Amino acid sequence: MRRPLRYLTLWVTLTLGAVLAALTPAAQANTPEPVPRPPSDAGAPVPKAARTWPVGTRPTVLRGWEPPASVYGPGHRGVDLGAEAGAPVRAVAPGRVSYAGRVAGRGVVAVELAGTDLRTTYEPVASSVKKGAEVGTGDVVGTVEPAAGAHCTRTCVHWGLLRGKTYLNPLDLLPPWLLDRGPSRLLPVLGVPVPP
Repeated sequence: MRRPLRYLTLWVTLTLGAVLAALTPAAQANTPEPVPRPPSDAGAPVPKAARTWPVGTRPTVLRGWEPPASVYGPGHRGVDLGAEAGAPVRAVAPGRVSYAGRVAGRGVVAVELAGTDLRTTYEPVASSVKKGAEVGTGDVVGTVEPAAGAHCTRTCVHWGLLRGKTYLNPLDLLPPWLLDRGPSRLLPVLGVPVPP
């Protein structure tokens, strides 16, 4: 009598397993589904909307854009720009402040860029603007906070760019003339007398 009960239990288990496998496509493959990688362009191209750097005139890029292989994978979702503590942080293009406050102990300012679906972020920044404020190109949104934590090896501003929840390379906002331009140099004026 015990043997038929064992066969019945085995038959029910196998049948239930087959039904569940048919209902779950991932179970048939017996492998987890990969997390989709965000597309490299994440939609429309990034317009060359920036007309200034967030800090300085041509700051040192301490760490560049390193897109993650997956949504939650390791990478660097922005660029780190060398800056001195207390230096002004400027809006790179006109827009509206969508956030100004603290996140994980660091000051963060986010600006939705006018006429686009993009948002820039700056951190660590002691904000001088409030949420909802309209800012123009070059307007000061805060000052660089002293280095805290291990994000940068020295004081820096982490500059980010997002379209929705997808991170993009903020350097793509810069037009070639701003991205590639070196420091200004004054040339000598020949043939003009020196004023007394």
